[in-house]
Amino acid sequence: MLPEDQTWPDGTQTLGRGLCLLQAVSEGHRSLPALVAHVGYTRSTTQRLVAALVQSRWLRQVPSDTYFLGPRFLELAQRAQEDNPITVMARPTLRELGIKTRDTIHLGIRAEDDVLYLDKVNSQRGLEMRSRIGQRMPLALTGVGRALLLDDRKSEWRRLYRCATRKGASPDLWLERMHAYRDTGCVFDLEDNEPGINCVAAPLRDGRGCIVAAISIASATVYLPRPRMEELSPMVLDAAETISRQMGWKGQAHDMA
Repeated sequence: MLPEDQTWPDGTQTLGRGLCLLQAVSEGHRSLPALVAHVGYTRSTTQRLVAALVQSRWLRQVPSDTYFLGPRFLELAQRAQEDNPITVMARPTLRELGIKTRDTIHLGIRAEDDVLYLDKVNSQRGLEMRSRIGQRMPLALTGVGRALLLDDRKSEWRRLYRCATRKGASPDLWLERMHAYRDTGCVFDLEDNEPGINCVAAPLRDGRGCIVAAISIASATVYLPRPRMEELSPMVLDAAETISRQMGWKGQAHDMA
């Protein structure tokens, strides 16, 4: 439940409550009773705000009195994607990678303890994956997410692993893999995030040499078994280098790791 007395700047409480409702719907609280229980507002306040959000197309209401994010979000997401310089620069290389491999291609950035997917090139194999543009997933569980962490300290790796896994799970094997990935600059997701799905990921660096994004090739294990992951690693690294140079990175290829 969100705190009823959450502090908002003067004159913005209604806006803040509306934003909380939008966040709640995005997290799966889709009926009026569920929203009331989650955000802690009165039923009348919640109903009034939801009606305004539906009228302005931020929410969409279906006949069963269930709510979903509305078309205004799709419009803004498209504009945000077009305005992001990393997305614009990476798009041609991502499309080329998709054509060459016929697999799903992802572009993501860090958003707190999650990876936020900025772009996705769909597979040509008719394979539908649960990832989507605008979606967030734990950094520690995804190939793209772990590629974003390759420069981080071991203590940060441990913290993120504990946040993303069940209590008491040992990070030892995961940390061992992360050290190996740091050495090669290429991360393997071996069904860690989604059963039956493997992926190969690599970080993107800017003019300062800092990791600012990551890309990946992902597919079902039948199309992307471990041997093919090894074969595609140089292709992913080459694509990451191409995009990084467009962002001003001037290092040597072996410095991508």
